[in-house]
Amino acid sequence: MRHCGTQRLETNRLILRRFANEDSAAMYRNWASDKEVTKYLTWPTHPCQEISQSVVEDWVKQYTNVNYYQWAIILKDNGDEPIGSIAVVDMKEDISVAQIGYCIGRTWWHQGITSEALKAVIDFLFDEVDINRIEARHDPRNLNSGEIMKKCGMKYEGTLRSSDRNNQGICDACYYAILKSER
Repeated sequence: MRHCGTQRLETNRLILRRFANEDSAAMYRNWASDKEVTKYLTWPTHPCQEISQSVVEDWVKQYTNVNYYQWAIILKDNGDEPIGSIAVVDMKEDISVAQIGYCIGRTWWHQGITSEALKAVIDFLFDEVDINRIEARHDPRNLNSGEIMKKCGMKYEGTLRSSDRNNQGICDACYYAILKSER
């Protein structure tokens, strides 16, 4: 693998960039404080902006690590305000595997934004970092998340029963993946 850290990525509609400390208000307002957005996530809804500030500050500190990948999702026609995030949430370097997690504010659901961001991250990880396998998982009750994965060429590999925990409690996890050779 050729780690290069979180790099700025651009698509037709999006800019994926590093978070800055000033992004915490937008994070809190646009997605982290919304119980509907965090319903199936593994981290709790933020009860106050100070929690979002703490999270963003931690992310910003992590950018010194070349194997750290965390992007703010920015709509080009929406100024520089983050509307979501996408990141490598787990990495197994010995077998060249990255697991992706993402979240976007409810206002921007069902517009193809998350799949556009995921596709850009997949391309970056295969082309620049030389990852061999990219995977993601979702609660089967969150069907839209699985549709995003499929739209990006990821293949359903199975459901692990009672293998995860999210804000709904213990849950099943549907796994999807794509290999570099499958692009």
